[in-house]
Amino acid sequence: MMPRRVSGAAVAATGTWVDPDGVRMPAGEVHAWERGTNATVCRLQLSRQGLARFPHVAWADVQPATGRDADAVTSVCRRCAAGTGARRDDKPWRRVDPRP
Repeated sequence: MMPRRVSGAAVAATGTWVDPDGVRMPAGEVHAWERGTNATVCRLQLSRQGLARFPHVAWADVQPATGRDADAVTSVCRRCAAGTGARRDDKPWRRVDPRP
């Protein structure tokens, strides 16, 4: 079976917290989750693992380095991150005109 890249993933997490606006947000370990399925990108079953769904939170918003909803996130699933296109050696910059 050929792995496929997931785009537009939502979030499933081990915990929840409520922000000052009264919106429920993910906390603890977060996983990428495709809406309409009962499994994360890394193939964990949501119901068996006790993960809460957050369809209103995008996967990009829970990344600790740049996310706006990552206040209570303690860890990000590495397998889910790889399944959504993150690379271990991904650089935030790109060489445009290299020297000869």
